[in-house]
Amino acid sequence: MALLPPSTNAAYRGSILAPWFLAVSALPTIVPGLIHYFLPDGGAGVIAHMDLTTRADAIIALFAWYGAMQIPFGILILIIALRYRTLVPLLLLLSILMQALNAYSAWFWKGSHGGHHPPEHYGSAAFVVLGAVFLVLSLRDRRAQQGLTA
Repeated sequence: MALLPPSTNAAYRGSILAPWFLAVSALPTIVPGLIHYFLPDGGAGVIAHMDLTTRADAIIALFAWYGAMQIPFGILILIIALRYRTLVPLLLLLSILMQALNAYSAWFWKGSHGGHHPPEHYGSAAFVVLGAVFLVLSLRDRRAQQGLTA
Protein backbone atom coordinates (compact mmCIF):
# COMPACT_ATOMS: atom_id res chain seq x y z
CA MET A 1 0.00 0.00 0.00
CA ALA A 2 1.37 3.40 -1.01
CA LEU A 3 1.50 6.37 1.32
CA LEU A 4 -0.13 8.59 -1.30
CA PRO A 5 -3.02 7.48 -3.53
CA PRO A 6 -2.81 8.10 -7.28
CA SER A 7 -2.79 11.71 -8.43
CA THR A 8 -6.08 13.38 -9.38
CA ASN A 9 -4.46 16.13 -11.46
CA ALA A 10 -5.84 14.79 -14.77
CA ALA A 11 -9.42 15.31 -13.51
CA TYR A 12 -8.84 18.95 -12.46
CA ARG A 13 -10.57 21.35 -14.84
CA GLY A 14 -9.96 24.76 -13.24
CA SER A 15 -7.30 27.33 -14.03
CA ILE A 16 -3.75 26.06 -13.68
CA LEU A 17 -2.94 29.31 -11.86
CA ALA A 18 -5.04 28.33 -8.81
CA PRO A 19 -2.95 25.30 -7.75
CA TRP A 20 0.24 27.29 -8.29
CA PHE A 21 -1.12 30.09 -6.11
CA LEU A 22 -1.93 27.46 -3.49
CA ALA A 23 1.58 25.99 -3.75
CA VAL A 24 3.17 29.42 -3.27
CA SER A 25 0.83 30.12 -0.35
CA ALA A 26 2.23 27.04 1.40
CA LEU A 27 5.50 28.91 1.99
CA PRO A 28 3.98 31.60 4.23
CA THR A 29 2.49 28.73 6.22
CA ILE A 30 5.58 26.53 6.51
CA VAL A 31 8.16 29.28 7.14
CA PRO A 32 6.28 30.95 10.05
CA GLY A 33 5.60 27.46 11.40
CA LEU A 34 9.34 26.81 11.47
CA ILE A 35 9.91 30.19 13.13
CA HIS A 36 7.20 29.61 15.75
CA TYR A 37 8.46 26.13 16.52
CA PHE A 38 12.24 26.59 16.46
CA LEU A 39 12.98 30.23 17.39
CA PRO A 40 13.71 30.47 21.13
CA ASP A 41 10.81 32.89 21.74
CA GLY A 42 8.74 31.54 18.85
CA GLY A 43 8.84 35.00 17.28
CA ALA A 44 6.61 36.41 20.02
CA GLY A 45 9.17 38.96 21.15
CA VAL A 46 11.47 39.52 18.18
CA ILE A 47 8.75 39.59 15.47
CA ALA A 48 5.38 40.24 17.16
CA HIS A 49 6.93 42.58 19.80
CA MET A 50 4.87 40.98 22.55
CA ASP A 51 5.66 41.76 26.16
CA LEU A 52 7.19 38.57 27.54
CA THR A 53 7.83 39.83 31.08
CA THR A 54 4.80 37.94 32.35
CA ARG A 55 3.77 34.44 31.30
CA ALA A 56 6.52 34.11 28.69
CA ASP A 57 6.46 30.33 29.14
CA ALA A 58 2.77 30.12 28.18
CA ILE A 59 3.11 32.52 25.25
CA ILE A 60 6.16 30.71 23.85
CA ALA A 61 4.44 27.34 24.30
CA LEU A 62 1.39 28.58 22.38
CA PHE A 63 3.60 29.84 19.55
CA ALA A 64 5.36 26.45 19.40
CA TRP A 65 2.00 24.66 19.40
CA TYR A 66 0.77 26.81 16.51
CA GLY A 67 4.02 26.24 14.62
CA ALA A 68 3.63 22.49 15.11
CA MET A 69 0.26 22.76 13.32
CA GLN A 70 1.45 25.11 10.58
CA ILE A 71 4.32 22.91 9.37
CA PRO A 72 2.29 19.80 8.47
CA PHE A 73 -0.63 21.92 7.19
CA GLY A 74 1.75 23.74 4.84
CA ILE A 75 3.08 20.40 3.61
CA LEU A 76 -0.51 19.24 3.01
CA ILE A 77 -1.17 22.42 1.01
CA LEU A 78 1.85 21.60 -1.17
CA ILE A 79 0.77 18.00 -1.68
CA ILE A 80 -2.75 19.02 -2.72
CA ALA A 81 -1.49 21.78 -5.02
CA LEU A 82 1.02 19.51 -6.74
CA ARG A 83 -0.70 16.09 -6.72
CA TYR A 84 -4.44 16.32 -5.85
CA ARG A 85 -5.65 19.36 -7.75
CA THR A 86 -9.30 18.30 -7.63
CA LEU A 87 -9.16 19.36 -3.96
CA VAL A 88 -7.78 22.85 -4.75
CA PRO A 89 -11.18 24.65 -4.70
CA LEU A 90 -12.11 23.09 -1.35
CA LEU A 91 -8.73 23.89 0.20
CA LEU A 92 -8.88 27.45 -1.12
CA LEU A 93 -12.35 27.90 0.40
CA LEU A 94 -11.23 26.55 3.78
CA SER A 95 -8.05 28.64 3.68
CA ILE A 96 -10.07 31.77 2.90
CA LEU A 97 -12.31 31.02 5.88
CA MET A 98 -9.30 30.46 8.15
CA GLN A 99 -7.55 33.64 7.02
CA ALA A 100 -10.76 35.70 7.20
CA LEU A 101 -11.33 34.62 10.80
CA ASN A 102 -7.68 35.37 11.58
CA ALA A 103 -7.85 38.82 9.96
CA TYR A 104 -11.12 39.70 11.69
CA SER A 105 -9.72 38.75 15.07
CA ALA A 106 -6.45 40.58 14.45
CA TRP A 107 -7.94 43.84 13.23
CA PHE A 108 -11.32 44.07 14.94
CA TRP A 109 -11.68 41.60 17.78
CA LYS A 110 -9.44 39.70 20.18
CA GLY A 111 -6.06 40.65 18.72
CA SER A 112 -6.84 44.27 17.92
CA HIS A 113 -6.06 45.78 21.32
CA GLY A 114 -2.46 46.71 20.61
CA GLY A 115 -1.10 49.15 18.10
CA HIS A 116 1.37 46.70 16.55
CA HIS A 117 0.37 44.21 13.87
CA PRO A 118 2.82 41.45 12.93
CA PRO A 119 3.23 40.52 9.24
CA GLU A 120 0.67 37.70 9.54
CA HIS A 121 -2.15 40.19 10.15
CA TYR A 122 -1.48 41.91 6.83
CA GLY A 123 -0.92 38.59 5.04
CA SER A 124 -4.24 37.21 6.25
CA ALA A 125 -6.19 40.16 4.89
CA ALA A 126 -4.36 39.98 1.55
CA PHE A 127 -4.92 36.22 1.29
CA VAL A 128 -8.68 36.62 1.67
CA VAL A 129 -8.82 38.85 -1.42
CA LEU A 130 -6.30 36.89 -3.51
CA GLY A 131 -7.70 33.55 -2.38
CA ALA A 132 -11.20 34.57 -3.53
CA VAL A 133 -9.85 35.44 -6.99
CA PHE A 134 -8.07 32.10 -7.31
CA LEU A 135 -11.08 30.22 -5.91
CA VAL A 136 -13.20 31.61 -8.75
CA LEU A 137 -10.48 30.65 -11.24
CA SER A 138 -10.28 27.14 -9.81
CA LEU A 139 -14.03 26.67 -10.28
CA ARG A 140 -14.10 27.85 -13.90
CA ASP A 141 -13.83 24.99 -16.39
CA ARG A 142 -10.85 25.94 -18.52
CA ARG A 143 -11.71 23.28 -21.13
CA ALA A 144 -15.21 24.73 -21.60
CA GLN A 145 -13.73 28.22 -21.84
CA GLN A 146 -11.28 27.06 -24.52
CA GLY A 147 -14.18 25.54 -26.47
CA LEU A 148 -16.05 28.87 -26.45
CA THR A 149 -13.09 30.80 -27.84
CA ALA A 150 -12.22 28.30 -30.58
